[in-house]
Amino acid sequence: MSAEAEELYSLLVPLADDRLIVPRACVVEVVRFANPDHQAGAHNWMLGTVNWNGRELPVVSFEGMLGKEAPATTGRARVVVFYASTGQLKTGYFGILTQGFPQLVRVNKDVLKLHTTEGWPEGAPVLCRVKMINEFPLIPDLEKLEAMLAQESVQA
Repeated sequence: MSAEAEELYSLLVPLADDRLIVPRACVVEVVRFANPDHQAGAHNWMLGTVNWNGRELPVVSFEGMLGKEAPATTGRARVVVFYASTGQLKTGYFGILTQGFPQLVRVNKDVLKLHTTEGWPEGAPVLCRVKMINEFPLIPDLEKLEAMLAQESVQA
């Protein structure tokens, strides 16, 4: 197998105090942050919805999903728009608030190693933390995140 076939284009998504690493193929685009329409009674991690390409896009704070405060938004804040792959969300997409532009990286088994499978609250949408050279990004559980969003929309 060629070296190219064993590499995966990924994005390092900056959070307030951490980073996520996700396959590039999961991301539709990165858009400027706009103040979302808040939903009464929603969890603190559910920031609300924004109009994206004529659709209501639910936007979450990943920090909030980890039990932390949602970070203040600055001029660098963006929303990474993800494909909703499980079919649980009517919109077909969801967004995660970021603290800057994601960085495109190529990863392979030589640079990406499992670091830990704990260290976040039970029920948080995290699969694990990996070591990637000098970084220790989290790999989010996007299916669980979608399920949490679907449950949130049912309760709203």
